Amino acid sequence: MTSQDTLSKEGGHPEEPVNPQDGDGLRAGLKNRHLSMIAIGGVIGAGLFVGSASGIAAAGPAILVSYALVGTMVVLVMRMLGEMAAAQPSSGSFSEYADRALGRWAGFSIGWLYWFFWVVVLAVEATAGAVILEGWIPAVPQWAWALIVMVVLTATNLASVGAYGEFEFWFAGIKVVAIGVFIAIGLLAVFGLLPGSDNPGSGLAHLTDSGGFFPEGYGAILTGVLMVVFSFMGSEIVTLAAGESADPQRAVSKATNSVIWRIAVFYLGSVFVVLTLLPWDDKSITEDGSYVAALDSIGIPHAGQIMNVIVLTAVLSCLNSGLYTASRMAFSLGRRGDAPKSFARTDGRGVPRAAILASVLFGFVAVFFNYRWPDTVFAFLLNSSGAVALFVWLVICATQLRMRGIILREAPERLVVRMWLFPWLTWATIGMIAFVLVYMLFDDAGRDQVLLSLLVAGVVVGIAVTREALAPAVGTGGRDRGPGA
Repeated sequence: MTSQDTLSKEGGHPEEPVNPQDGDGLRAGLKNRHLSMIAIGGVIGAGLFVGSASGIAAAGPAILVSYALVGTMVVLVMRMLGEMAAAQPSSGSFSEYADRALGRWAGFSIGWLYWFFWVVVLAVEATAGAVILEGWIPAVPQWAWALIVMVVLTATNLASVGAYGEFEFWFAGIKVVAIGVFIAIGLLAVFGLLPGSDNPGSGLAHLTDSGGFFPEGYGAILTGVLMVVFSFMGSEIVTLAAGESADPQRAVSKATNSVIWRIAVFYLGSVFVVLTLLPWDDKSITEDGSYVAALDSIGIPHAGQIMNVIVLTAVLSCLNSGLYTASRMAFSLGRRGDAPKSFARTDGRGVPRAAILASVLFGFVAVFFNYRWPDTVFAFLLNSSGAVALFVWLVICATQLRMRGIILREAPERLVVRMWLFPWLTWATIGMIAFVLVYMLFDDAGRDQVLLSLLVAGVVVGIAVTREALAPAVGTGGRDRGPGA
């Protein structure tokens, strides 16, 4: 038995041994360029483009500190996840690792919560895309645009994993190029080097000329953290996608090692440009959006429409990846007996059709709720999934504390990515995430999200514990959990 077999025996279906060459029963249809762009684009969500304005309004230039703090937390979490994923690439990623390290209740709970998070995101992003498209072609109603977008991306995911990878390659590529060009042009304008620019080019003066670097006080940094933390969700997608690549270990290692510069450039770099082009309290930032306001200050014509195209691309990218991620988590849950067995079946192209259709069906229902009961049913769905990102990161930290020992005992040669300063930085990250969750309880905007997310998490954990107590062998096939379980 190989070291990969040893590490994978806990996550595989008891009657269908895992073949590391076919991605846990899926097909290795993702190319290196697909995974590279998924890794780069995974940290660039629509929230960066549309959510940064509110963060700037709340904290001023100090929002850069908020982005840096959250970015540091994400880098540490991704390092932990990368350590486990490089040793055991899996379509279930952290859910499967939690199943083994913390217990079946943990894998079941975090897997379903993560699935729930992404199917709600499908509705949010489909609606956001529909708003932009309706603005361009008002003859087609908004609900119809949402339906069209969902149908097209469902078809893409049903075609093959390669089709998903190709779409995501181009979606992510557009986002990356757009932000790269924005930063380059913006920095030239900031220092007065851009010919024909309408911006006076005041250098770094705008970082301190409107009330200083902390105009709203030091406490605003934490308020900013709450506003930006959820725009980072999606970094972990590459660890799920790696299971469907020819060389998953290399893909995970590369993505994990590059996450620092990706966050530094795309998040800190682009927000820094906005804050140096305009005073943080300029009304155009909140009225038009931070990036549109920045482009307008330079004199770029049709800045609003340009950003609409980029935001639509980010929305489609998020929808594409969200459907992929939700379906692969459902596939993994089905393979472990924690979801209907049909979710674990793949067609001739290695596509888990039932898992995809179940995920998109819930997404369609959530879209309907958004149009029919936006302030009640959909608001509940939105708030009850709001803190799931933090729960996922917390579980990744707790899992890595135990998985390190399991990997060292069973296949130490597969520990090619190591968490820095283990276990001290892992515990420090747990403390950071716990602090953010507690702070949200004292924040008017965050309180409902934490309480409702805890309610839903409590229900799911309760189901998992009850299920395990009543039928401990369900989904395990009587398999031996092995050391460290």
